[in-house]
Amino acid sequence: MPSDSINLCWVDGKMLPGNRAVVRADDSAFREGRGCLTTLRIAAGQPRFVDRHIERLQDGAKALRLGEVAEATIRRAIADLGEAALPDGEGVIRLQLSRDADGATHLVGVARRLGKDPSEWSAIIVALPHDGASLADGMKVSSRLTLSLAAEDARNAGVDEAVLLDASEYLIEGAYSNLFVVSRDGAVWTPPIASGAVAGIARSIVLERIFEIEQRDIAKPELLEAAELIAVNAVRGARPITRLNDRKVGEGRPGPWSARLADALATDG
Repeated sequence: MPSDSINLCWVDGKMLPGNRAVVRADDSAFREGRGCLTTLRIAAGQPRFVDRHIERLQDGAKALRLGEVAEATIRRAIADLGEAALPDGEGVIRLQLSRDADGATHLVGVARRLGKDPSEWSAIIVALPHDGASLADGMKVSSRLTLSLAAEDARNAGVDEAVLLDASEYLIEGAYSNLFVVSRDGAVWTPPIASGAVAGIARSIVLERIFEIEQRDIAKPELLEAAELIAVNAVRGARPITRLNDRKVGEGRPGPWSARLADALATDG
């Protein structure tokens, strides 16, 4: 079990040991990779962006034909796990929805400690090509082979993030985050979800609050020439990537857009 894991899980209203078998062999996430999930931050005892996480799970369950789950059930899972697993009020909760062969919907939640939280990230461009657009259409699903392998490459390289390009060498996303590129002349871009990236909650909030960001295809040379590269997700917020492939990004330090994106994520909504 990873060092930041906590040996507890929430399964359909029951708190159980995290190392216990809790799903059926015919569970859709186990058998087919057909499950939807969300990962949320608990800060000062409160779940951040909780309404958006609930909406993501419910929308994903509908799109994947997993059945319905009540908002109250999701809120109870978050509250129970927060109280039992994160008594200091800080950490991360991951919730997954799936169904069994009898058509029953199941909600499983686990918690982990926040772990290391550097203010600046390093990254590598992984050789593994991103799958590109898929039926997932921006959903965060349990079938995450490419992202999982990329994340392992990042860990093995001792960096914080893996940057994924598609077969045509256009930027898609990070293994853990959506990415924003600041050009040398100050334009800010992020890849469109239609290219295959997960529609991250933090990404959506940033785009709602900062209107001048352009969603466009970003070629590898534009990425390598960036003045800033910023990773954004709902757990960590905005993190400047100051080294890419062991080379400085821009001036090799956080820039003004890193601070602006962080400010955009400072309040819930």
